[in-house]
Amino acid sequence: MTAELVETYRGAVYPWHCDHMDHMNVMWYVGKFDEATWNFFCMFGLTPGFLRSQSRGMAAVEQRIAYRRELRAGDTVAVRSGAIEVRDKAIRFVHEMRNAETREVSAVTLLTGVFIDTAARKACALPERVADRARGFLVACDLPWQDQASSVNV
Repeated sequence: MTAELVETYRGAVYPWHCDHMDHMNVMWYVGKFDEATWNFFCMFGLTPGFLRSQSRGMAAVEQRIAYRRELRAGDTVAVRSGAIEVRDKAIRFVHEMRNAETREVSAVTLLTGVFIDTAARKACALPERVADRARGFLVACDLPWQDQASSVNV
């Protein structure tokens, strides 16, 4: 059985998020997705306190984004997230950003994060309890990249 996407971020588009095309600039999509990422990681135990106390971290090694609909100043957004794959040292996951008013999908991103030893600066195995909890967020969803294997081997 697969889980449903879970809400990991809510926010708004401010005028300073918009570029000369009068829509939210791509750097802000990435920023909002990043905030959703840290909320998502906390849900399965990768909290700031845990990462600091264990000298561990997460490194983003791959990200793909599909932009679907523009967001403009004043729009409110919601991001929902789910795990696609949980491996020994890495997690592939998806974020779906929607206009909270219209419910239209604005953007979808697929990311690969690698669990690292911050002192050695190399990948290490996810704690079993974290991996097990992350598997509880596994989702089945249609993505533009679903048929392509990740180019990152960890």
